Amino acid sequence: MATTSQIVTLPAEEFVVSSVCLPLDSALPGAPGESSTSAAKQEHGGPRSIQGGNSREGGELAAAGIAQPGTITSGEATPKPHSRGAVALIMTPLCLSVILSSLDLTIVTPAIPSIAGEFQSGSSGYIWIGSAFILSYTAITPIWGSVADIWGRKPVILAALSLFLAGSLLCALSSTIKSLIGGRAVQGLGASGMGTMVNVVICDTFSLRDRPLYLAISSIVWAVGSAVGPVIGGAFTTQLSWRWCFWINLPIGAVVFGVLFFFLDVPNPKTPVLLGLKAIDWAGSSLIIGGTLMVLLALTFGGVTYPWSSVAVINLIIFGTVVFGIFIINEWKLASNPVIPLRLFTNRSTVAAYGLFAFNSYVFLGLAYYLPLYSQSVLGADAEMSGVYLVPLIVSCSLAAALSGVFIQKTGKYLPVMYAAQIFLTLGVGLLINLDYEKNLTKLLIFQILAGIGTGMNIEGPLLAAQAATTVLDTAAVVATMSFGRSIATSVSVVVGGVIFQNEMDARFGDLVDKLGQAVAGNFSGDQASANVDLILDLSDSQQDIVRRTYFASLRTVWIMV
Repeated sequence: MATTSQIVTLPAEEFVVSSVCLPLDSALPGAPGESSTSAAKQEHGGPRSIQGGNSREGGELAAAGIAQPGTITSGEATPKPHSRGAVALIMTPLCLSVILSSLDLTIVTPAIPSIAGEFQSGSSGYIWIGSAFILSYTAITPIWGSVADIWGRKPVILAALSLFLAGSLLCALSSTIKSLIGGRAVQGLGASGMGTMVNVVICDTFSLRDRPLYLAISSIVWAVGSAVGPVIGGAFTTQLSWRWCFWINLPIGAVVFGVLFFFLDVPNPKTPVLLGLKAIDWAGSSLIIGGTLMVLLALTFGGVTYPWSSVAVINLIIFGTVVFGIFIINEWKLASNPVIPLRLFTNRSTVAAYGLFAFNSYVFLGLAYYLPLYSQSVLGADAEMSGVYLVPLIVSCSLAAALSGVFIQKTGKYLPVMYAAQIFLTLGVGLLINLDYEKNLTKLLIFQILAGIGTGMNIEGPLLAAQAATTVLDTAAVVATMSFGRSIATSVSVVVGGVIFQNEMDARFGDLVDKLGQAVAGNFSGDQASANVDLILDLSDSQQDIVRRTYFASLRTVWIMV
């Protein structure tokens, strides 16, 4: 039960960041003359307040119109409805942004063997081409929410898009593996901001009752973009060149930039640059970026570049953990405008929502990243066909996200959807472990559909559960925190999956040498296996069978990890 606590009331006419008051005078699209604060006032019935202690759970659920956990009440006051034209002008540029940011999570997946082979970078290059994007994506994610609170949603999403396009150009023109990895890192910085800001704008614009539908739309676009990435990347790699995985972003990105610039109409505080810079939690930002990079670099280096017992890996883990500890102290005691307010973690339901959202992303990207490797190395598919084999995951995830979003909007209930999602997800991923070596596309189809339904149903529920237990003031912080958790999970999924696969191939390398000889087997050692999938086709049928069985056994352990 809620307990008595001090209440700090914030005027509805102001949005407070640290000691800086940022007026929100612009009208939201579709609601002429209505500011976002007045919309918030309608939605929550008056001035916004931050409550300390356990009263947050009771007071804020009531403020959000939530009668009980897992249910959105029909009596919730809602902002003025938007016209269809206004909704289209809001959602079109947002969905285009999601397409670009999600596409590049996986578009290079089927192209990585070709890229690594062209630059002769070995397994380390294979891992870093994907990891550089995800590392930068993850490390910077928490910062976007606080920056957007200061300077507004539109300037921040345009800046993020500009970074993304600059990184894409660098990748397309890269002549060395180092420049390509650098470009991927810049891409990740921009994609992180684009992905975070889309959900922030949706949550700013639509009432809690209406959000499921629009979050479902953005989730479908995200799922489709990240899942069709391998299909498009495979087609480019097979028919044109892997560089088209990056060239394609430029014309699309230019259109997106224009649409966002001219038609995205959201409140933008007129905060002076210097005043805004003072409001940023620089210490917290530096600490969370540094701690995240240290831990993820340790996971990336461990067992690949350095042994797990090496001084470099151990130091990265230790110092990364220490930096995270200092970050928590900074956010708790020192920061006036924290990057991640610790009050977001005082509610068990919210913490559970964060964890579930991260877990769901961990599974989805792990499947999207390593199923193409399975298709090429075990099933003998080319880069293009390996992407086609992901279609069941794409379609089932998209449909499940759409239907669950409509269900939540109509009924106001999200907990039943979340429970059902865990059943489908556990069943689908668990069955992948029991795949036989012999090609069986029916099993692969069914298992992907089950996993896709589970991941799709699990997208809106956690986000809505977290928002239902917090105030409107914390919308950007909640979305950024959930995006950060998702980014951490996807980073761990890709990096740890790569490490496990390499270690499993190394463990079976002696058997390959006995059967194929050192010269042939050397191409498929742990640090070469991912980059040399194309070389399997140069072997005799009997040799191919030996190598493919080795890949199959190693990837089975990856499915267990997922």
